[in-house]
Amino acid sequence: MSESKHVVCPHCNGVNRVPVDRLGAGGKCGRCKQPLFAAHPAEVNGQGFQQQFARSDIPLLVDFWAPWCGPCKMMAPAFAQAAAQLEPQVRLLKVNTENEQAVAAQFGIRSIPTMILFAGGREIDRVAGAMDAANIVAWTRQHRLA
Repeated sequence: MSESKHVVCPHCNGVNRVPVDRLGAGGKCGRCKQPLFAAHPAEVNGQGFQQQFARSDIPLLVDFWAPWCGPCKMMAPAFAQAAAQLEPQVRLLKVNTENEQAVAAQFGIRSIPTMILFAGGREIDRVAGAMDAANIVAWTRQHRLA
């Protein structure tokens, strides 16, 4: 019997059990039939973030941003490029701090953009400021999670 991981669907927040050796096979959610990974970040609300944080067995890289933030807008394409390189080993999420102030407060977000890497329900590391795709990938991989 192969080892499996819980993967939370970025569309419906359903929890799926996926064999580790099949993570990269392009699986679909058992509930909503949408792809579990689409090689781009998933924008989540507070409930979606909490479900990912509490139930996902794969690491999460979260971009805390706001629509009025120039550096956030500049980094958005790089974050999307990083998703194409890091998924399915890492789930990339975007949390709009204007809409999800409680989540931002929960993690003490003081400046944006801020990226936090989570694994096993705890914060592994964080970095503030815009980065290009290569640096996002390198920063994430230095933690040997991806």
